[in-house]
Amino acid sequence: MGICALAFDFGTKSIGCAVGQSITGTAQALPAFKAQNGIPNWDSIEKCLKEWKPDVLVVGLPLNMDGTEQEFTSRARKFANRLHGRFGVKVELQDERLTTTEARTEIFQRGGYKALNKSKVDGISAALILESWFERHS
Repeated sequence: MGICALAFDFGTKSIGCAVGQSITGTAQALPAFKAQNGIPNWDSIEKCLKEWKPDVLVVGLPLNMDGTEQEFTSRARKFANRLHGRFGVKVELQDERLTTTEARTEIFQRGGYKALNKSKVDGISAALILESWFERHS
């Protein structure tokens, strides 16, 4: 049996989400959660957790290209801690340095500029975060 994982791409206005299975090592984007200054509607997140019953949550950790932390890094860590505190599910952090750029490239290849809407970018970023986490843990 593989593990089911949910990944989050933390943002202040929008939090991307994706679900995946370790058996296939692939992830699919889910609708992004709206957030107000980094705080999501926790009921929506709870509903998502009840639906997918993940074994682990993966939160993308935004770092500067040289690997140093930025202001956003501690906010993503705080979000990860809140997820764990509220729902008691194991939470892991995954370096996400290149995923937003990759997500934009991938969306552009699939559908051009019209496809570059923000919620899609966030969801695909979350999927890429999860796929890179699976690669590290396979």
